[in-house]
Amino acid sequence: MTLSSMVVSRDFQEVSVLECILGSLHMDVAVEGEPQRAMARLNKSKIDALIVDCDLNGSAQFLHELQAAGKAPAVPLVIMGGPQCHRSLDETGALFAFEKPISVEQAVRTLSAARSMILDGRLRYHRAGLEVPVSLSCKGQKPSEGYLINVSQGGIQIHTSDPFEAAKSLQVSFELPGAKSALKTKAEVAWQDQRGNLGIRFVNLAPGQQRTLQLWLAQQYFAN
Repeated sequence: MTLSSMVVSRDFQEVSVLECILGSLHMDVAVEGEPQRAMARLNKSKIDALIVDCDLNGSAQFLHELQAAGKAPAVPLVIMGGPQCHRSLDETGALFAFEKPISVEQAVRTLSAARSMILDGRLRYHRAGLEVPVSLSCKGQKPSEGYLINVSQGGIQIHTSDPFEAAKSLQVSFELPGAKSALKTKAEVAWQDQRGNLGIRFVNLAPGQQRTLQLWLAQQYFAN
């Protein structure tokens, strides 16, 4: 899965360095030398990360408009420029900054951190479709069987013919294809409908199982 980025700068020597780094991080790069054209582009298309040259005329107004429009820090923002750019972090809403001339090592660290933040945000809400058996057990009731519909980091959606009370505490168990062991955890019913579909929220998922689930979801995400 390739991510997208935009560099707002006319410093083409620095831009060429950024293009190489972003390319190595599997991020497409769009370059805009005019802040207003960059804003128009942001309003029309989705950008995963934005890098703004504070030395560019009009950049201060551009960053102000970003905040006013609520796009920062919704889009991870990186600013670059002279030593003063670090002092501008709070004013601009930027999450990261590095100085010019660009240190490749520093830029790689900074942009890698921005990329990780983007992916964490995407994977947190990513749901993977999956049709495998799931077992549900509730205190005082016989274990029930159902089928998984999708899974995310926070829970699952299943289909079962057995009714459950909303917010009822239970334990779920199912296997992720390719995983070494079954995922088994405490959970609760978040919602259900009249067709036998249930939304189930994980409760106290063990760190090891959480990591297994995160890695599995990431594999499915990048396989699409």
